[in-house]
Amino acid sequence: MGRQLLMNRRTETLARTGLFESLDARAIGELDTQCSWRRVTSGQWLIDYQDASNDVFFVVSGSVRVMIQSAGREVLLRQINAGEFFGELAAIDGQPRSSGIVATTDVTIARMPASIFRAAVHAHPAVCDRLLGVLAGQIRILANRVNEFSTLDVRYRIYAELMRLSRAEPGRADRAIISPPPVHAEIAARVSTRRETVARELKALERAGLVERRRGALALNDVRRLAQLIEEAIEHC
Repeated sequence: MGRQLLMNRRTETLARTGLFESLDARAIGELDTQCSWRRVTSGQWLIDYQDASNDVFFVVSGSVRVMIQSAGREVLLRQINAGEFFGELAAIDGQPRSSGIVATTDVTIARMPASIFRAAVHAHPAVCDRLLGVLAGQIRILANRVNEFSTLDVRYRIYAELMRLSRAEPGRADRAIISPPPVHAEIAARVSTRRETVARELKALERAGLVERRRGALALNDVRRLAQLIEEAIEHC
């Protein structure tokens, strides 16, 4: 029993949350005590679209996804991993939630009241600067996605999403890796299309030699060419 309690004290902390990385152990400890903690199983919804709550949630372990409904389909906006947070917009403006949040793995969540969150942001300039940076980054990502949805057909939106999901292959500037490889339904949710469309386009990329399936990964064999195809599509819109 004592061992389990010790484990909980070590894991139920905001110490590894990027937003609070500038705070000392005492300040983190105070924030820890003002959160409620829960464990959520994979597939469970934490927040529904238009939910009226305004607490902020910190992902201590696991990952969740930001989802909205569009034209009868679920659209995946982004994934939130351990050390990140969500719900800050409602805490700032008091408006209903702009999207839903679903757990994609078993997760440990810290739930912080909006008043505590706002007090921490006002009390610590470094936290405020970090929050502004996160919000600015999200605005840029959303602006890019709006541009893609308004100018690109689904083929090139798939290309762009593959580029976003990938990371550079060590020692190969022209190649990138997506690991683990996303399932077709996930890519479809990210670009608002059907799974069958994603399967067809990936097959075409494989035939062209631009994409290669590996064990536990999807390899992008020529990221420069993919980027060029996207740019050409934008220019011809």
